[in-house]
Amino acid sequence: MKNKLQNTKLKETRYLAADADHIDHNTENDGIDRRGFLKCMAWAGTGMLWTVSGGVLGSRILSPISANAAETPMAGFSFVQISDSHIGFNKPANTDVVGTLKQAIAKINALPAVPDLILHTGDLSHLSEPEEFDTLDQMLKTTRAGQIFYVPGEHDVISDGGKEFRARYGKGTKGNGWFSFEQKGVHFIGLVNVMNIAEGALGQLGDDQLAWLKDDVSGLSSSTPIVVFAHVPL
Repeated sequence: MKNKLQNTKLKETRYLAADADHIDHNTENDGIDRRGFLKCMAWAGTGMLWTVSGGVLGSRILSPISANAAETPMAGFSFVQISDSHIGFNKPANTDVVGTLKQAIAKINALPAVPDLILHTGDLSHLSEPEEFDTLDQMLKTTRAGQIFYVPGEHDVISDGGKEFRARYGKGTKGNGWFSFEQKGVHFIGLVNVMNIAEGALGQLGDDQLAWLKDDVSGLSSSTPIVVFAHVPL
């Protein structure tokens, strides 16, 4: 993707992926492996809080609920990233995924300011069954947030190629569910890279999505902050 877009000037781009094992650049110098953290954050009932100030994105882990939460300063624009809810999973790694998601929701609702939006970066469900999506939908209705945007993980397309996922969350999207939108001067791009991939393989975008992506960013100014989010690391 970088080679196809190398002539496009962007001030700042952050890639938010759900599955990862390492951190490429720890610009915060806080010792937190954000990419590795995102891979297992669902098991801990947490997520990432992102803030935007002066066109630059900053992030921190959603902290446990405490009396100090109300004293934490918030930027004028903020959003939360959650991932890998895996509703329907009940194996030893996490026998209570519903309870874990409730913990994450409670932490979001305890933030001193309502996030402008939530990004769910995939694997909402474990087997892409309608009842799993139903459970997730009912739970997220209790979340304080402006809007919620979704991209699929491989578990959301495992049984029907993503038809149920797109019927619920893909209104207005392109192709297999990719899309973009603007929020307070930030350009968000949701990519789908979990279609037809082998287990353990890297995600793939495909020519159609890459062509759309090139066209999507071609009209942006060089000062526009861009957030790209997907399930598998790009």
